[in-house]
Amino acid sequence: MRALAFIKFLHNLFNTPSYSGTMAITILDCYTDEPAGLGVPPYLGTYPRYLYGYLKEEHETINYLTIDDLRLHIFYQGKIKEKAQTDIKTYNLTKNYPHISKILSETNELIIIVGVHAPGKYLSALPGILHEVLRLVKDIKCKKVLTGPALYGTSLEGGKFFEKADLQKFDEVRNYNFPFAKVAGYAVSGAELVKQIPDYRIIELETGRGCSSKGCNFCTEPLKSRLMFRRKEDIILEMKAMHENGVVDFRLGKQACFYTYPGPDKLLERIREEIKDIRTLHIDNVIPSMVLSSRGDRITEAIVKHCTPGNIAAFGVESFDPAIIEANNLACDAETSFEAIKRVNELGREMGKNGMPKYLPGINILFGLEAESKQSQEENMKWLKKIYDDGLLVRRINIRQVAVFPGTKLYERCGNKYLRKNKRYYWKWRNEIRQKIDFPMLRRLVPKGSILKGIRTEVHDGNTTFGRQIGSYPLSVGIKKKLPLKKFYDIKVEDHMLRSVVGSIQ
Repeated sequence: MRALAFIKFLHNLFNTPSYSGTMAITILDCYTDEPAGLGVPPYLGTYPRYLYGYLKEEHETINYLTIDDLRLHIFYQGKIKEKAQTDIKTYNLTKNYPHISKILSETNELIIIVGVHAPGKYLSALPGILHEVLRLVKDIKCKKVLTGPALYGTSLEGGKFFEKADLQKFDEVRNYNFPFAKVAGYAVSGAELVKQIPDYRIIELETGRGCSSKGCNFCTEPLKSRLMFRRKEDIILEMKAMHENGVVDFRLGKQACFYTYPGPDKLLERIREEIKDIRTLHIDNVIPSMVLSSRGDRITEAIVKHCTPGNIAAFGVESFDPAIIEANNLACDAETSFEAIKRVNELGREMGKNGMPKYLPGINILFGLEAESKQSQEENMKWLKKIYDDGLLVRRINIRQVAVFPGTKLYERCGNKYLRKNKRYYWKWRNEIRQKIDFPMLRRLVPKGSILKGIRTEVHDGNTTFGRQIGSYPLSVGIKKKLPLKKFYDIKVEDHMLRSVVGSIQ
């Protein structure tokens, strides 16, 4: 109950302070990953952009730094060293990193954005967690303000409780939960933040907050907001502002379900009418039952028509086990999820120009939920095998151990009881899915000889270069050659790994 009281206290921190124009403000982006919203490079999340727009009202200059800038400054004295393996801890530098000493010495207030609620593996970035951030900023002489999802807890690894750190070590904990009426202006004026980033970014666009489902027991989204949506006009104005600052890659991703948005097909149509030369337009989260709703086909067809190939509907299935579905208040039963996967295949699996299907489902599976048993894995495999045997395509299956956060029903009801009980099975269960479903599914999706266009090289691992197309959950491609990074190539698929492919340059 103490955790719940703390969450309620944080919800009252909506009155943002007024600053004097003489203060030097620096935003430190340690990256965020939530059930609804991704801000880990190559994505640029909403938190730094909204905050930048807000601060611009009273400040002429606001500095933007990433945790990579700070790591390079502290651990390597600002010197980039060539290594056989790309150091993803210092990969995502801003244009400001050569001047970081001066910036930090002149900073009166450092606003630190932290928070991972949906831990994952990242090809070319590593988010910061509270313990690391506290160590990095302890010698910086200024006021230190913590904000972002970390106010509700944070964890860089699933299968654990939230990271317990002493928030009192920050000078202030502040919740910048701007109402949409304010976001309309801040999102536009904050678009120029991207000028401080030398690399490309996919802009994560917020369409709404809260969730229309019953409220899954593990999820933090209901703690943050009731269900509400942004105006189409405001979303398009933000996209235009980002486009004017050179951005061509977008994802309508910061929402619990894209299909729940009022008139998502009209939003996509207007985006295409009003903004030209978009390279990437993708979506993210989808509640499977909404695909089967009365307007589901119309929305799916609009996504196929207006979005770019390689697009994925991230289905929060979490489990096909009816016992888990009931105990955790999950949004859909197994049959509904299967039928939604089938329908997206029927309307979206046509091959696109970049060598990937236009629109496919993705599946999220969570280990550690209440009521989990050996039977749960049998149910998961039964339905995943049915999906495969019926000739359907799934772009990817994300398998994670749940992270337990204060204020959620999972935290209150059973905590990590099932994580502790079944942890010894997780490697076996995961490997069974990878070997029996992922591997043959990938060979079906991109057979040997397939040409994948627009692979952007991202990291080196010895003499192997890994790259991906730009977009939502793109397929990783390993090329057995040390290629220049941040360049584009067309690749021929030569072989398959469990979740990636090996290719050669065309």
